[in-house]
Amino acid sequence: MNFVAELGLRTVATLETFGDFCRFIGRTFYWIVTSGAGRRNIYMTLRQMYEIGVRSVPVVMITGAFVGMVLAAQSVLQFKAVGLEADLGSIVNLSVVRELGPVLAAIILAGRVGGALAAELGTMRVTEQMDALRAMGADPIRVLVVPRFLACVILMPFLVLYADLTGILGGYVISVRVYDVNAAAFWEHAARSVEMFDIITGLIKGTVFVAAMSLITCYHGFRCKPGAAGVGQACTESFVESCMSILALDFFLGVLFNAFYALMWGSPPTTI
Repeated sequence: MNFVAELGLRTVATLETFGDFCRFIGRTFYWIVTSGAGRRNIYMTLRQMYEIGVRSVPVVMITGAFVGMVLAAQSVLQFKAVGLEADLGSIVNLSVVRELGPVLAAIILAGRVGGALAAELGTMRVTEQMDALRAMGADPIRVLVVPRFLACVILMPFLVLYADLTGILGGYVISVRVYDVNAAAFWEHAARSVEMFDIITGLIKGTVFVAAMSLITCYHGFRCKPGAAGVGQACTESFVESCMSILALDFFLGVLFNAFYALMWGSPPTTI
């Protein structure tokens, strides 16, 4: 009976947390729609765009470059063994554009930005700064969450493009300059296999990933427990849940986009 009671309490607590998170999302989108484009809102969003997006460009580009380099280095020997090294361009480019670029850019952003958002908002909750905002008649979600959410969503497509670009260039350097793959064949197969649909879906994926990440991290910051331990726990939980949600969304979006492609053009997209 104790086990059943404990299971019931955990289930109820989980449902309450999920409901509270849904209310948090609803309030965020409500303020996005109703707060308008006032001067203060624009200033706060631009400030967060610099902190979240511009300062993340170097780490995203370096990560993308090494991803492309590792992918090429691990694939080129197997492809040369069967005489298909010319197809390496399509493999590297499709892998980076369709999957690795948006996924790794989102995970890097979850580590660099998500933890900072959770810690910053958690500290503000612990030090009662959010209560001070409410006392002054301002909604903390409108003031603190909306600018961060918009900055993440607006800049994520550009970060994904940076990751794709450096990943492709990294794969090219390793394939052509190190393992002597024919450069013309590399780009020819890449241009033949990579479609605009792949690029657009990668950008959409990255935007959805970072939207989920920003909402999760801001929610954990808002619901942070008191004390330094509570802030640390909020950062840890936000990063873990963000990574899990990114991977889960990647699967479901991949299935959805494949079905949409087959519905519109009658055949699945080019396989890797």
